[in-house]
Amino acid sequence: MNITQILFWFLSVVALFSALMVITNKNPVYSVLWLIVTFFAISGHYILLNAQFLAIVNIIVYAGAIMVLFLFVIMLMNLNKETEPQKNRWLRMAGAVAGGCLLLVLVAALKDTDIKQQQAMVNGGSIGLIKNLGKELFTTYVVPFEISSILFLSAMVGAVVIGKKE
Repeated sequence: MNITQILFWFLSVVALFSALMVITNKNPVYSVLWLIVTFFAISGHYILLNAQFLAIVNIIVYAGAIMVLFLFVIMLMNLNKETEPQKNRWLRMAGAVAGGCLLLVLVAALKDTDIKQQQAMVNGGSIGLIKNLGKELFTTYVVPFEISSILFLSAMVGAVVIGKKE
């Protein structure tokens, strides 16, 4: 077992444990913090797959911006377990039955599939590098890239105009 496999299994255990803590934790703020740990573990998997750009974007966008937004919303709503309405026994049982039915349908759908293990093609180790993405963006896709930048610029100007005090 080499270091890559050890890191893979460690990150997998961390991701599964933190995802389990997200759904079992009663405090929503702690759930968001566990979700951030899950995103960092998934970013570690991206790094192991030699997709550094995806790892950085995952950390910046999901673990950074979106989780901060979730945290602000949860703190503004002042959610805690004292103000949460109690769910009756029938609602919990209906949820368990619906989840079991969904699991049964998923198992039945995947039972008859023919999944063969294929060997991954090795392509010189340049897949997933940011340099290749930048080269493609500024050569092949330069027009759509510039159009999207103009769209983002107009959205920012619109947000400033709407938010400006009169």
